[in-house]
Amino acid sequence: MVKAGGKIAVVGAGPGGLSCAMLLASRGFDVTVFEKEGEVGGRNAPIHKGGFTFDTGPTFLMMRYILDEIFALSGRKSDDYLKFTRLEPMYRLVFHDGAEFFPTTDRAKMGSEIARAFPGEEGGLARFYSKEKKRLEMLAPCLQKDYSNFSAFVRPTFIAAIPYLFTNNSLYENLGNYFRAERLRLCFTFQAKYLGMSPWECPGVFTMIPYVEHEYGIYHVEGGLNMISKAMAKVFEEHGGKLRLGFPIKRLVLAGKAARGVELENGEKLLFDEVVINADFAHAMTHLVEPKALGRYSEANLRKKRYSCSTFMLYLGLDKKYDFTHHSIFLAEDYRANIDDISVRKRLSEDFSFYIQNASATDPTLAPKGKSTIYVLVPVPNNTSGIDWKKEADAFRNRVLDAVEARTPIKDIRKHIEAEHMITPADWESGHGVFLGATFNLAHNLTQMLYFRPHNRFEELENCYLVGGGTHPGSGLPTIYESGRITAELILKKYRLSQATGP
Repeated sequence: MVKAGGKIAVVGAGPGGLSCAMLLASRGFDVTVFEKEGEVGGRNAPIHKGGFTFDTGPTFLMMRYILDEIFALSGRKSDDYLKFTRLEPMYRLVFHDGAEFFPTTDRAKMGSEIARAFPGEEGGLARFYSKEKKRLEMLAPCLQKDYSNFSAFVRPTFIAAIPYLFTNNSLYENLGNYFRAERLRLCFTFQAKYLGMSPWECPGVFTMIPYVEHEYGIYHVEGGLNMISKAMAKVFEEHGGKLRLGFPIKRLVLAGKAARGVELENGEKLLFDEVVINADFAHAMTHLVEPKALGRYSEANLRKKRYSCSTFMLYLGLDKKYDFTHHSIFLAEDYRANIDDISVRKRLSEDFSFYIQNASATDPTLAPKGKSTIYVLVPVPNNTSGIDWKKEADAFRNRVLDAVEARTPIKDIRKHIEAEHMITPADWESGHGVFLGATFNLAHNLTQMLYFRPHNRFEELENCYLVGGGTHPGSGLPTIYESGRITAELILKKYRLSQATGP
């Protein structure tokens, strides 16, 4: 392989950093990835507890074709490294009165499911598929482009996409074009949680997210989604990349307004031609970069920006298996009041929505024989709320377990807990480097998207690039993989190289 000549440091072995690193290593760059933890993945890393394995964050893969493309551009096939299971139905939605809805990618079955649960509403499904398919077709090319300068807005692809991008409607309001029933709209709006936003505030452009699920399906990966990051790290090393686990970075080495390398916690300084930051964006700006170099991204300015919600997490290893859906979402009785508590009033709701992953129903490798892993996620306010989680955590844990016992098939969960791990918003911030505990990064309102989101070629420092949910195109595994691809392409262009075309 012809060496590209550039020495690249990647700070953080999360999904964005690894996708960028494997692409660059496959094109001959001398790439070193520094990861402060002992395993790769960041919020996509595994949690091991008492013989049980849990995914820390993401629990299913959508838009699998993007991951396949990243592997192909690196000269590999994802199926050679990972075992995928497509989930049908995708998940189960449960309302407070026990009514259930089972979304599926089978269009005929989906129409029948709507007719069963919401008679008379099934006619809107075809309009939803047609309009949102067109929106995705128009916007996908835009989201795959770099927005490091304002000229991106005059590209023909962007101009053509404007009618599909800028809408005065929220996600919830936009779904009114297809469905009248409030509950049915909610069945297509809870995906706003992937962005950490309220569906009543989330821009209508994101109506394409539920469409993407229905068109391309969702997948489980054997061993958990953390196996994707492990596979990426393997490909990276196969191409000669150097992975340094347990190497926390103290700060970037700067020469004026240019990044020249990294300084390790032990004081050692290592020089590179380019530096890619995969750490949580706002955390990196307040910890890895000298304040005088930040410009518009000073800590004071960062705190003025809008951020996603946070999440309260329980990871439970049970000495029993339960036969119910791999993914289940349980909606609060007053769903909007719960959402407003999270995003507006910044308080804990008495009645809250929650998500459960029962992955052992699909994957026996995650728990000892006859046992199971249960992952519980509750959307809660980020740390601008002022909630004292040292005081609230245990009581809220008990409320969550009460809700699980009352609303799910796991009526006796407390009797069967063998292993347990908990993450609060305070833990996300202090232990995982997530600014304000906002697990989905900067909010995705229109004034914090595209050019108005931190740029993949970081605008404040030369030779410095960003990947991850805090930069363009945004949060969620597929878009984070895209951020890695966009950044890799920017570096390839700088060195007058074209992107690899795959095996």
